[in-house]
Amino acid sequence: MKKALLAFTILMILSCTYAQKWEPAGDKLKTEWAEKINPSNPLPEYPRPMMVRDEWKNLNGLWKYAITEAGTPKPEKFDGKILVPFAVESSLSGVQKTVSPENELWYEYSFTVPSAWKKKRILLNFGAVDWESDIWINDIKVGTHKGGYTPFSFDISPFLKESGEQILLVKVWDPTDKGYQPRGK
Repeated sequence: MKKALLAFTILMILSCTYAQKWEPAGDKLKTEWAEKINPSNPLPEYPRPMMVRDEWKNLNGLWKYAITEAGTPKPEKFDGKILVPFAVESSLSGVQKTVSPENELWYEYSFTVPSAWKKKRILLNFGAVDWESDIWINDIKVGTHKGGYTPFSFDISPFLKESGEQILLVKVWDPTDKGYQPRGK
């Protein structure tokens, strides 16, 4: 019992220390609520109140990110941390950088699947990604989605390892004003 409690305490301390390193970048698009953001659990509420499920896992939080030239492979090294679900250009992302149509934005996140979910279908839901996204689980491409204002899902069950950490990788490209897609955030 003591070992389990100790491991949990260490994990919580590491998590809190890690979260303390995040802070809003600049003052762009920053409101009075910015100081109340908890980087360990931003926007913890269920994202689709009309479709609440008892078993779900929120993947919002600090992810690795990299901005690369469009068409290049997965980066070997990431640029830093970004607070998801906030846009890279926003203060609350902790990044506040502009990504041009000549660039792609990469996100990487490690997570575990609760053991109670074994042998169940696991869906990965996105509220929206602006504009074109490619999704990988454990280095296996799951799919692609185009569209900045539409939610989408992938059944990631066949791509998950039996246990342990799962690696989610998302590549995003947005032609901004140069494309034919709807504009706005």
